[in-house]
Amino acid sequence: MKIVDIFKNSKKTLFSFELLPPLKGHDIDIIYQTVDPLMEFNPSYINITYHQEEIVYKKHKSGLLEKKTVRKRPGTVAISAAIKYKYKNVMVVPHIICGGFTKEETENALIDLQFLGIKNLLVVRGDPEKSQKIFIPEKEGHAHSLDLLKQITNMNHGKYLDDDLLNTMPTDFSMGVAGYPEKHCEAPNLKSDLNFLKQKVEAGAEFIVTQMFFDNKKYFDFVKQCRDIGINVPIIPGLKPVSIKSHISSLPYTFHIDIPDDLVKEVEKCRDNEQARQAGIEWAIMQSKDLIRANVPAVHYFTMGKSDNIQKIAKAVF
Repeated sequence: MKIVDIFKNSKKTLFSFELLPPLKGHDIDIIYQTVDPLMEFNPSYINITYHQEEIVYKKHKSGLLEKKTVRKRPGTVAISAAIKYKYKNVMVVPHIICGGFTKEETENALIDLQFLGIKNLLVVRGDPEKSQKIFIPEKEGHAHSLDLLKQITNMNHGKYLDDDLLNTMPTDFSMGVAGYPEKHCEAPNLKSDLNFLKQKVEAGAEFIVTQMFFDNKKYFDFVKQCRDIGINVPIIPGLKPVSIKSHISSLPYTFHIDIPDDLVKEVEKCRDNEQARQAGIEWAIMQSKDLIRANVPAVHYFTMGKSDNIQKIAKAVF
């Protein structure tokens, strides 16, 4: 089944969340510790993030620098397979990214996912490497998520990179993309960003998951603007509760978003991170209830590897 079919058939707002794969050295149990407490709320799907390999430079005694590629987290295919076969009734939605992959490597990963019966994808470009100010694709990779969408659409039509392949079978992927209520940081303006988003929908994207936001009005305005230009696919609001005091400065810097004054004041009053985490939970509960009253298709939560706060939010609203 595809996510869009669940949205069409559901009469209520669904619950979903995103997992951050653990750092290497941890086993799968650390993932289960995040997922298990949230299963009582019947998540409709679980997103699996992916981060491209990082480039680091090791300085030798001679003064020369050695360039090394570091992979810090397990791959999307492995995590997705583990989740799919432990939690039978939950769909898995791995992130497929441009960064760090050639077109051939992308095709190979998609073949593996199709083989495993994983049919729903979130297609994103990915962030630039930490050492780079702008995104630089692999030599034989995609520069934009739109191009990645087109590659997957070709596979859905049975067209692979090697034209000489015989007896190829069409894949059956349903693709989602990211949306930015406060615009992507690299877009010159929101109108331009929305036009790019429309191109992605026209290229085959069937649903949109938004970047985190803390003011629901920004989400509702974003949905209206999407509808006004003909984007009619489901738009899923993404929420990330504040969990430490420094989030009121680090989240705007990292994700290029605004935090409302009322939430900033609440967190600033907190004596420690424990109180800040509770303030974040209460704000997310308020946001969630408001979104559910508006009959959004689902509310999607970014766990960042820990689920105790998401569990408390879900218990209050689902």
